[in-house]
Amino acid sequence: MPNLQNFRDYYEILEVPKDATNEEIKKNYRRLARQYHPDLNPGNKVAEEKFKDLGEAYEILSDTAKRAQYDQFSRFWKQKGFTVGKSTPRDKTWWSNRANTRENKEDVNPGDYPDFESFINQVIGVGGRRESRNGSSNGSTSDPYRSPRTKVEYTVNPRSARRDIEARLTLPLEKAYKGGLERIRLEDGRSLEVNMPTGMVTGQTIRLRKQGINGGDLYLKITVETHPLFKLEGTNILCQVPVTPIEAVLGGQVEAPTLDGAVKMTIPPGVRSGQRFRLANKGYPSENGKRGDQLVEIQIVTPKEITPQERELYEKLRAIETFKPRADLL
Repeated sequence: MPNLQNFRDYYEILEVPKDATNEEIKKNYRRLARQYHPDLNPGNKVAEEKFKDLGEAYEILSDTAKRAQYDQFSRFWKQKGFTVGKSTPRDKTWWSNRANTRENKEDVNPGDYPDFESFINQVIGVGGRRESRNGSSNGSTSDPYRSPRTKVEYTVNPRSARRDIEARLTLPLEKAYKGGLERIRLEDGRSLEVNMPTGMVTGQTIRLRKQGINGGDLYLKITVETHPLFKLEGTNILCQVPVTPIEAVLGGQVEAPTLDGAVKMTIPPGVRSGQRFRLANKGYPSENGKRGDQLVEIQIVTPKEITPQERELYEKLRAIETFKPRADLL
């Protein structure tokens, strides 16, 4: 929400006319937010400030109630009384102080206020003692309806309704599996550090209380990136492990990758390509905390290049080999 000490034209910031529809405002915000996003302009302070201004403007103009009140008060901006100079005579009153708690309402003249913020504070009763242009007080400190003037961070609609918002978060599989602290940047410019749960999956929604608009909630929609080695099958994880022809024939120990790191597993002699083995409790955690298994699928691969000595041995093996894999085809 804005500090109206220096009035900001949110329509100009979002590059839309004052009669723009909600759809036009949303469309322009998204276009400009992409253009000035900090991730696309690293180290560019001008772009960073512009991005923050866009978020502030969109927060006001995208909300019907906030926009209406903004339009109501902003029409007084740059009226005659707010330019630096001689005080404007009080021969014309143009706003009634409806927020003042006194029984007899008083009229407010813009000529009595040094800036727009001072005027707004008086009109809607935010607080602060009225001052004239030379800085002297027009009210007594003993007045029970006024307090000594202080700088006020004014929000256009302090009683606006809370609003939930949604953001999308894409994570690598390892991060989704482990969870932990994750820093996220929202479209409105905020940066949050969130303690993520373990075992996140695509489509999952995580609720962050009071991180939305005006105390609303923030809902993070999770997407887990495709992994080059692991594929989720429910709570099981499928992983292909290549072995050499000799390893496949003779069997023995091979290393298999898991989300917890490499583990050694034993394959039997004569293993076939496509055959699967199960590593218990090495899969993905479920909602109740139990883990699935990892399924290791064997893939027999042959070398593209071999040394002369290897070729000699393969030739000798072929000469004495008794295995006939195509015997049933002839």
